[in-house]
Amino acid sequence: MKTCVDLLIENVGRLLPGHEEALMGVSVAVDAGQIQAIGPAEKLAGLFDGSQTLDGTGKLLTAGFVDSHTHLVFGGERSGEFVQRCAGADYEHIASKGGGIRASVRMTRAADLQQLVDSARPRLQRMMESGSTTIEIKSGYGLDLENELKMLRAIRQLSEEFPIEIVATFMGAHEIPDEWRQDRAEYIRIICQQMIPQVAREGLAEFCDVFCERGVFDTQESIQILQAGLENGLKPKIHADELAASGGSLVAAQVGAISADHLMEVTTEGIEALKSAGVVPTLLPGTTFYLRKSGYAPARSLIDAGLEIAIATDRNPGSCTIESMLFIAGLSVMHMGLTPTEAIIAATRGGSHALGRGPLCGTIEAGKRADLILWDVPDEEVLIHEFANQVPRIVCAAGRIVFDSHIASIERSDLTSDQGV
Repeated sequence: MKTCVDLLIENVGRLLPGHEEALMGVSVAVDAGQIQAIGPAEKLAGLFDGSQTLDGTGKLLTAGFVDSHTHLVFGGERSGEFVQRCAGADYEHIASKGGGIRASVRMTRAADLQQLVDSARPRLQRMMESGSTTIEIKSGYGLDLENELKMLRAIRQLSEEFPIEIVATFMGAHEIPDEWRQDRAEYIRIICQQMIPQVAREGLAEFCDVFCERGVFDTQESIQILQAGLENGLKPKIHADELAASGGSLVAAQVGAISADHLMEVTTEGIEALKSAGVVPTLLPGTTFYLRKSGYAPARSLIDAGLEIAIATDRNPGSCTIESMLFIAGLSVMHMGLTPTEAIIAATRGGSHALGRGPLCGTIEAGKRADLILWDVPDEEVLIHEFANQVPRIVCAAGRIVFDSHIASIERSDLTSDQGV
């Protein structure tokens, strides 16, 4: 007698990534939000009936994308800075004139909680439809207690609305706000003694991040902030070695960060430190592309050193508006020397490790959450070749179809569920 399951994906042409990296000619049985079984199509056909079935013949099935680094919630917009950069101004010059993060701080402070939710919602919807089924979102455009809490509460509200998993990161150490630029030590004290404890008390974030960079937070300040986070139960992440070799990768190793992100200017010493400490390098080629920088993060050096990398969008209001993880994977192949297979793995399994969710998602294995994308292409080489296009796809989050490009977009209200992710 066959077992009835919620969803049966039959006769998949190619599956990636699984325990064996890639499989062919298999079916996947999904029930109660989890992958129940994977096996040869003929075998599973005799074991399961699906309440809903999808034909995977000639198609590629990947795990849902894990976007482990975004700044998705913010007030206002900064399109003018893009025009300035195209005319020759660089990121540091714009920031020195009050633009960049500080501009977003002013606009985010001026927005109320519901305005932040309402503006972020369509961005999140597009990212989910593009295949991102786990998304990390940082605060960091409030830079005072009231507004950082407002951002984190907006992230929590979005997580309650959407059927994907949303992971919150506190990033009060994103910049020194204008009112404390003459007394940075006092602002750091506020982060450590006021903001972090309150965020922890309300359970608003899982991680604490800091922008360790010249002109922002130096290595000792970054250690101080991340240690305060650890003392309050917030796991460390870090923006490291993006604009210069600022020592962020060494800080990541010292505090035991789960990930070090950007790494465009990481040194050999920094790579060795990341390896010895088990830190996940998270590379953000969309930001390099968007800022028109010439040097991308050294992905091949990191991989050759034995590190498993993650890639992410870094979706934010100023330095990267790319929302598609597939586009990021394409940039990784074009500019960082990854193979198509490596790029998909970095966008799925690598991202899950960068969020401490390896046992939960990021690969297609029995017992893991059924976050899946069924692509109308035969393999990852064709998928990456089409990375700038809307490749036909079906996106499943925890076993539920949340987007099917073959039909009219599923209404968001139909996706809201009391089933937690």
